Amino acid sequence: MATTVFVINAGSTSIKYQLLDVEAETCLASGLVERIGQDVSSVTHKANGAETEVALHIPDHTSGMEQVMEMFRRHGPALDEAGLVGVGHRVVQGGDVYSAPAIATPEVKAMIAELSVLAPLHNPPNLAGIEAAQRALPHLPHVAVFDTAFHRTLPPEAYTYAIPRELAAEHKIRRYGMHGTSHRHVSRKTAELMGRRPEDVNVIVIHIGGGGSMCAVRGGRSVETSMGLTPLEGLVMATRCGDVDPAILFYLHRQAGMDFDDLDAMCNKQSGLLGLGGSPDMRDIHRRVAEGDGDARIALDTFTHRVKGYIGSYYAQLGRVDAIAFTAGIGENDDVVRAACCAGLERLGIAVDPALNDGVRGGVSTRISPDDADVQVWIVATNEELEIARETVEVIKSDAAAAA
Repeated sequence: MATTVFVINAGSTSIKYQLLDVEAETCLASGLVERIGQDVSSVTHKANGAETEVALHIPDHTSGMEQVMEMFRRHGPALDEAGLVGVGHRVVQGGDVYSAPAIATPEVKAMIAELSVLAPLHNPPNLAGIEAAQRALPHLPHVAVFDTAFHRTLPPEAYTYAIPRELAAEHKIRRYGMHGTSHRHVSRKTAELMGRRPEDVNVIVIHIGGGGSMCAVRGGRSVETSMGLTPLEGLVMATRCGDVDPAILFYLHRQAGMDFDDLDAMCNKQSGLLGLGGSPDMRDIHRRVAEGDGDARIALDTFTHRVKGYIGSYYAQLGRVDAIAFTAGIGENDDVVRAACCAGLERLGIAVDPALNDGVRGGVSTRISPDDADVQVWIVATNEELEIARETVEVIKSDAAAAA
């Protein structure tokens, strides 16, 4: 069976795409449609060692997919000769319904729309991307791969919030987690790099970039994760506050006159590194620390302090930790943050070797702990698109076998 998959990640004003050979783990083409619905949109297409960019008006996702198809026709590779077996779509929220990817049938699409109440900024454009791609490539199976699916193995004590259970049940309030595709890929890849099977390894995955989350993976299964009902809970992020005392919001409502929209904007768009250090970009934070900026120092220290606290918590939940894996933009590229997150944890068997860690960046996968460390510390390059493609192939194979 051919294993070439077209992977689509549709946002509210964008479509990211990759053409992937799953068996060879290679990207044959990639691109990005930006500023959909604005006066001037753009399409960037990379294939055959060349990059092409055009500017034009793209009113909606259907038009965006038509432009993507035109890029393949003009600049290759030819999709009808690529051995495509299916199209994989990133969908953020699968709720408590989907514990695995699913063929994008009318029923599945209706459920994605229904679950938009839990991810109003993500599920609607994800669904728009599916429908646009189905119109452009109607002869192929389309598979929805849910960010939340990997976390459906959380035990009740991990996903339950201590609020009245009737209220929680009525409004589907529980921990869902995010970044599940990345956590699954990185935990499996870490086991592979260690020469072990995923089911034999306990890993703490630290996915830190503009958004950030952590996951405790026991034997290949997610048992705890830092994001909750929404992506706001957990770590300090670029503009999100992460964990705060919820009474702060009540207090600001009463004392500062902030309404719900004000509080939502504060927590999601004005907090995190931006709120503490003046920039959402960790590179700016480092520059400002070097210049003696005290606020930037607090931002950096709060960021790493929060990660370190979750490492300790997840160590306790797992009981035995075989590896820690740093991934995503900051995790893969920031040696200072990696070292600070692990500093002082030597009694837990966790240490970073400066000679192995310093200066390592650029999407590589490498061990950065001493040879004799009880817990191996790794940098593992995440590849959510490859994971989506791999899961798409698995679903299509399973569906074909069931129909045989």
